[in-house]
Amino acid sequence: MSPLITPAELAALDGVTVLDVRSRIGGPPGIELYRKGHLPGAVYCDVDADLAAAPGPDGRHPLPDAPLFESAMRRLGVRDARPVVVYDDASSTIAARAWWTLRYFGHQDVRVLDGGLPAWVAAGLPTVTEAPEAEPGDFTAKPGGMPMLTTEEAAALATEGVLLDARAAERYRGETEPIDPVAGHIPGAVSAPTVANVGPDGRFLAPGELRERFAGLGVREGVRAGAYCGSGVTAAHQVLAMELAGLPSSLYVGSWSNWIADPSRPIATG
Repeated sequence: MSPLITPAELAALDGVTVLDVRSRIGGPPGIELYRKGHLPGAVYCDVDADLAAAPGPDGRHPLPDAPLFESAMRRLGVRDARPVVVYDDASSTIAARAWWTLRYFGHQDVRVLDGGLPAWVAAGLPTVTEAPEAEPGDFTAKPGGMPMLTTEEAAALATEGVLLDARAAERYRGETEPIDPVAGHIPGAVSAPTVANVGPDGRFLAPGELRERFAGLGVREGVRAGAYCGSGVTAAHQVLAMELAGLPSSLYVGSWSNWIADPSRPIATG
């Protein structure tokens, strides 16, 4: 089953939990976007509070522990045996983090609405402002469902395999850093901005096009690959794109914000 779902497919689907994971760095809060209009039946999921633990040395969006994540998902109505669809309005960069986290904690049926809210609206499908009251879920968080990189493993992969940096190229080069206190990239990592995973409409490229893109970056069958970004959000988009291309990969959840927490770790620029 594809990890993507089209607006038409979702509109025809019954018995599904839909999570709105829209967010903006610097605001407005995603909940305000949700209140202005969302998919019918969708429940708001906060990337900072529901999909991550508190920021600190482990990064700006470290992985939540299992009990915390389980509690959040049950509050949002997520059930073990019920499909989940996640969406945003940012080419699925945030929805991919929700997809990856649910998969990591053991949910077997999670899909991303390809193109997100803009694609839903473009298809002529309705939005609502009423927030449904979610029926409590029964999701049980079981860690380990997706491969994950430690800091040491990410450093090794940058030299022994392919470690993709999902941030904008100028952040990778260290020319600018609008979020984290130190600019640059992990030595040996390859610049691979996630914007190239999607077309002008915000939908993912076809699997063959994605395979061609990743082959040009050194990722192909038999080559170990992983991804990182600033805080493990857009890097999940890279992992999703590689899955669509039929290429296994791992996520460095702590990403750059975790890497630079230790000043002894090397930093590359250019």
